[in-house]
Amino acid sequence: MGKVKGSPGPSARRPDNSAFKQQRLPAWSPMLTANTVLPFFYFMALICMLLGVWLLITVQRTQELKMDYTEAGTCNSCFEKRKNVSKAAETCSCTVVFPIKSAFKGDVFFYYGLRNFHQNLRRYMDSRDDAQMVGRKKNLKSPSSYCMPFTHDQNGLPIAPCGAVANSMFNDSFTLNYHRPGGGTVRVPLLRGGITWYTDKNIKFRNPATGNLTLAQVFEGTAQPPYWQRPVYDLDPLDPTNNGFINDDLIVWMREAAFPNFKKLYGVLNRANELFTDGLPAGNYTIDIVYNFPVQYFQGRKEVILTTLTWFGGQNHFLPIAYLVTSSLILLIAIILTVVWWKFGKNGRNMVE
Repeated sequence: MGKVKGSPGPSARRPDNSAFKQQRLPAWSPMLTANTVLPFFYFMALICMLLGVWLLITVQRTQELKMDYTEAGTCNSCFEKRKNVSKAAETCSCTVVFPIKSAFKGDVFFYYGLRNFHQNLRRYMDSRDDAQMVGRKKNLKSPSSYCMPFTHDQNGLPIAPCGAVANSMFNDSFTLNYHRPGGGTVRVPLLRGGITWYTDKNIKFRNPATGNLTLAQVFEGTAQPPYWQRPVYDLDPLDPTNNGFINDDLIVWMREAAFPNFKKLYGVLNRANELFTDGLPAGNYTIDIVYNFPVQYFQGRKEVILTTLTWFGGQNHFLPIAYLVTSSLILLIAIILTVVWWKFGKNGRNMVE
């Protein structure tokens, strides 16, 4: 057949005669030799080692005191009482005595810790209603099915907040006391507000619109989670603005931990008091504990942590150790490559030959 008039020929599909389309752009291909690679390995090993040592020294500057109070002091009787589910509603208080040998200087943070409590299970993490937590009244009366079986109580009332995460909220409370060397006991002031993330407090957790009603009237017709001792609108009797879904302790608990051993912030030392301006002085202390949270069912432990912070954070050795281990591995590889190069490749001979 003859060529159709007006059809493009083979030359019409040819790329333009430019450096880019004809792949004539200048290129640089580095030649990896021992003289360039080995110094890089030694340099990276040195950098990682310096970073590891620097971070390790920074971490060591933090002061930390951990104390397991599960069965400590007079808490042993409360521990035994919490084994009996029928006595879970009874209030149990205990006291733990401990010394601080070296003063905690600067800001001091008070944490509670749990061991062997798995907040990272998928079904546990899904057992919540985020729409309810942002204050939607529809979800207040009709909780999400994700909250099963903690959607309604035995009387059929909707639970607020619903779900396993809220139901298992940590509910021990603490009062820290300092015993003066000359006699007398002073309560250590702790700031209990402002311990949450800004996005959580102002975006992810909101109370339903109250209008002219009180918070208790808004939550009327709902039930508290089965393991709670107070309704959600009365979690903090001393501070009405810290009730409902915007309660700081509730928000801190609802941010699930990634590991079974974790700590969560309970309060920060209020340094406005003249006695604690520089931090916690050395001396004897006691913690009065309202012992509510049972740990026997998951073979867990409870602890309190007092710690100071640096720009790097708390006393966490993971990153410094990771840098030091990485530095050691890079240095080991560099030494092996140096030996191989010295034995086989120094004179330019091919290792295969």
